[in-house]
Amino acid sequence: MTTVTPAATSITAVTLEVPDPAAAEAFGSAAFGLGTQVRFRASQAPTSGFRGFTLSLVVSQPANVDLLIGAALDAGATVLKPVKKGFWGYGGVVTAPDGTIWKVATSAKKNTGPATRQIDDIVLLLGVSDVAASKRFYTEHGLAVAKSFGRKYVEFAAPSSHVKLALYERRALAKDAGVSPDGAGSHRIALTCDAGPFTDPDGFAWEAASLMPTP
Repeated sequence: MTTVTPAATSITAVTLEVPDPAAAEAFGSAAFGLGTQVRFRASQAPTSGFRGFTLSLVVSQPANVDLLIGAALDAGATVLKPVKKGFWGYGGVVTAPDGTIWKVATSAKKNTGPATRQIDDIVLLLGVSDVAASKRFYTEHGLAVAKSFGRKYVEFAAPSSHVKLALYERRALAKDAGVSPDGAGSHRIALTCDAGPFTDPDGFAWEAASLMPTP
């Protein structure tokens, strides 16, 4: 594993392209209390199956996982993987009504206080065809590697106020989410940073922060 200093380039916001932005925003607020790090805009771009990414919410204790997953289900989400204990901690996976896959997890094994909706980190995991090649592409675009486990997993450094980016092999990410890796069409996601615009080897689009409207 390698560790380096934080990146100059990072994701300031994730924009999910959905058929009904108002409904998606209402779900995000009711389920997770999302702020400006996750945005929504209208799109009817054709897409089917796995869209090649998941969003993970990292929290401090199992009670927070239960609270957020419960809120997501009450807001209309569907279970992909029930909440349970695992080798790395405790978590579960749901899909939102707009089709976005959300994972809520903690590395903690025990609760240390009352359940809260506090989210410590938002992590965007991209399912890529070649982790090493995508890692090289992103480091060339100004992202610094925080964690790297060979060709299996890469996580890039980012300020706590930004969305963290991680790379996972597509089939492995789909398995982690509990879905088939098959999919086609638009990813229906755009990433905002201070170094865009560009498109990565797997077709994920990055946009310049200066081109995004103020929320």
